[in-house]
Amino acid sequence: MLAIDPTARVAAGAVIGADVSIGPYCVIGPNVTIGDSCQLIAHVHVTGHTMIGRGTTIYPFASLGTPPQSVHYRGEPTRLSVGARCQIRESVTISIGTAGGGAITTVGDDCFLMVGSHIGHDCRLGRSVIIANNTMLGGHCIVGDNVFLGGNCAVHQNVRVGEGAMVAGFSAFADDVIPFGFVLQPVARLAGINVVGMRRRGIGKDAIRAVQQAYTLLFEAEGEFAARVDEAETKFGSVPEVAGIIAFIREKSRRPIMLSKVRGRRDAEAE
Repeated sequence: MLAIDPTARVAAGAVIGADVSIGPYCVIGPNVTIGDSCQLIAHVHVTGHTMIGRGTTIYPFASLGTPPQSVHYRGEPTRLSVGARCQIRESVTISIGTAGGGAITTVGDDCFLMVGSHIGHDCRLGRSVIIANNTMLGGHCIVGDNVFLGGNCAVHQNVRVGEGAMVAGFSAFADDVIPFGFVLQPVARLAGINVVGMRRRGIGKDAIRAVQQAYTLLFEAEGEFAARVDEAETKFGSVPEVAGIIAFIREKSRRPIMLSKVRGRRDAEAE
């Protein structure tokens, strides 16, 4: 049953699904689609060409679909797509895309965006991403499935965070993070592998051991990095999780790959 509080404002043209609850003082724009069984608690603002997936809950003072914070935006009808069953907590902000960045910002299914987090224009979040309080993603970031970003992180634009990675709170970083990487530093460096997250996903011991060995070879061994990548692929590339890391490293990116604490310390000492 559709339930719209009399104080809410739903513009003509908005598409509202079945069994949706729109609470007090919500404002819904004319180009918005709200999927079935969504719940907008109160004081929620949804505008722009925005689609909210089925079963998503949005808490007070969240603002979704507003124009991107980009000097290059000229009012193009770009989009925001939020997946199914997401939890979007108080004061979250998510911008629509830009014409030069793919024209769409996407949040995958089953994501949990905590209080005050910000998703910049043209970002692409995978499934089951958790972003803790007050963390900020600059534009054009790509975040893989099952990533956890701790509170008060600052992620530079164009950064990629590979699937299954974990970033500790108060980390600021501008380098790409490999799949299953664990990041811990105020100026972030890789600190190892997110073993706990891999176990929770049911990844077997042999695969985890292979990822750990590949990590040591890639990020703690001596020699040219490209040669270490080739060697890791030869030794461990038959393991899907390692193959994913190798593919991530080799994929063209606008940001460098984040180094480990060990490697970074050695490089600093060498200088």
